[in-house]
Amino acid sequence: MAEKKGEVKMENVLEIKGLTKEYKDFRLGSLDIEIPCGFSTALIGANGAGKTTLIDIICGVTAKSSGEMKFFGSFTDNDRSDLRNRIGYCSSANYFPLDWNLKKIAGVMETAFDNFDRQRFTDLCGRLKLGSPSDKKQKKLVKMSDGNKMRTYIASVLARDTDLLVLDEPASSLDPLARDILCEMFREYLSARDGERSVIFSTHNIADMEFVTDYAVFMAEGQVVEKGFIEDLKAKYIIVHGDAADCKKAAPYMLTCNTNSTAFEGIALAENAESLSYAATEKPTLQQLSIGILRKAEENEKA
Repeated sequence: MAEKKGEVKMENVLEIKGLTKEYKDFRLGSLDIEIPCGFSTALIGANGAGKTTLIDIICGVTAKSSGEMKFFGSFTDNDRSDLRNRIGYCSSANYFPLDWNLKKIAGVMETAFDNFDRQRFTDLCGRLKLGSPSDKKQKKLVKMSDGNKMRTYIASVLARDTDLLVLDEPASSLDPLARDILCEMFREYLSARDGERSVIFSTHNIADMEFVTDYAVFMAEGQVVEKGFIEDLKAKYIIVHGDAADCKKAAPYMLTCNTNSTAFEGIALAENAESLSYAATEKPTLQQLSIGILRKAEENEKA
């Protein structure tokens, strides 16, 4: 966030302490998370990890069982009237009634939110190849593909002048080109106010979203198993490649490992690089990090 004279820089856009949500067959938390201000944060985890539940609690769609949340350094989840215009929420499933079209969405959003810009919505619809809210012939959402529904939801939330975007699986139904455009839009959103805006999103398309991910929170079985800035995590872990004959020797240092008759590959802590000097090592991609961290969490759960 840009620091003004006499003003303390806000470090975190969201601080979560002791957050839980109890269901009959699932428990989220207890979670302690700090989301840095001015960056794009990805919630990464398998289906059922608790990502959507966490997003719904953050946005007030679902009530928490216990715990505290602080937004923008001072607001709590009891201040929803103050947070309403500052947070833009986007779900991947039936965000609007399916009998609505672009014109209807524009009219309702303009009435519901003071910070909705109809012209910006029109421009975003054009950029996302959706047509215009002023077109005489328009498809209702029910007639749109899943990808075009998601593009519509994204256009509607980005047409608002918010400080925080929270999106549940925004890239899940998009084609590769649309995902690339979404990444551009995220970067434009973040840069528009010199670090005062933030993005939180969940994703399964890890490789496609790496370009726009600054910080990551890895979740498994309702718990946070790792978190940090991507570059810090890439410095913390290494990918290890070696001959199959060395697999047994490397095993004590490997967090996860795959092997065949000729070679092994897996992820290890970078602090053990010297002990693995007989093997080749390299910096992991976000996808490699995600697979390694989540596989290790799954193995720990089974142990």
